[in-house]
Amino acid sequence: MVGKNKFTEPSLLILISLAEENRHGYAIMEDIEKNYDIKLGPGTLYGAISRLQKAGYISALETQDRKKPYKLTEEGQVYLSNQIKEIQKVTTLGLKRLGLV
Repeated sequence: MVGKNKFTEPSLLILISLAEENRHGYAIMEDIEKNYDIKLGPGTLYGAISRLQKAGYISALETQDRKKPYKLTEEGQVYLSNQIKEIQKVTTLGLKRLGLV
């Protein structure tokens, strides 16, 4: 039997967190844990942040203290929107096939 798996794509969760407001790494981790009950470790979080920056989906903002805030870029908004639409299609089909809609 398969255990209780949750949707845990860190990159997508980070983009969703930043869609609401600019956040630094720790605030992103707290937001994801609070809203999805998923605890991302620092390695997972910052690895995903690095990949998202390289892809141009998020960018780091200037900061006065040690906390580096990130923001969702326009390209990131388009990417996130497309990913959510794809998830909706998959979810809708799954629900139909289960006879739940």
